[in-house]
Amino acid sequence: MELPRIVVGIAGGTGSGKTTTAKKIAEALPDGAALRIEYDSYYRDQSVIPPDDRGGLNFDHPGALDTPLLVEHLTALRAGEPVDLPIYDFKTHSRTPECRRAAPAPVIIVEGILTFADEGLRNLFDIKIFVDTDADIRIMRRVRRDIEERGRDFNGIREQYYRTVRPMHIQFVEPSKRWADLVIPEGGANQVALDTIVGKLMYVITNP
Repeated sequence: MELPRIVVGIAGGTGSGKTTTAKKIAEALPDGAALRIEYDSYYRDQSVIPPDDRGGLNFDHPGALDTPLLVEHLTALRAGEPVDLPIYDFKTHSRTPECRRAAPAPVIIVEGILTFADEGLRNLFDIKIFVDTDADIRIMRRVRRDIEERGRDFNGIREQYYRTVRPMHIQFVEPSKRWADLVIPEGGANQVALDTIVGKLMYVITNP
């Protein structure tokens, strides 16, 4: 089994285009060359908390994520070992019993708002990319996503934004930009930046 040659971390605010950026990079590489991991999948299981109380939790703080498990998985993948990635249900704020089996790939891409907030996780990345998108665009994307994909209403989205999303962005996400090797305006829409990143990755995976 081929060992990963490069691990890429992608961070940025909610709705910045991190997932689109990660997908476009992975799709531009040869089939099977990239494994994409969403940090959101590592939210801690909240099934022990009454359902009506789960929505009031702070999901934008680093403590809401099981970072040690992600570090363990990336370390195993680096060593050539497959892992079972968790699957998180955002409607119930709990992990599903099922997992997604993932084998190592030449390129591993991890994306999430807090990807650079933890030093131990941050140190596992060979390339760190921050997707920088204007706040008004980000919040509109989040509203649409939460209504269409996560079954939430506008009042709940607005309350969560002011209570946790915005203050945690200011405290943790925006400051993590300083750790980035590359800052990309508009993420997946920035074709020049995408071509540059893909070119670098292609060089690495074709020149062992």
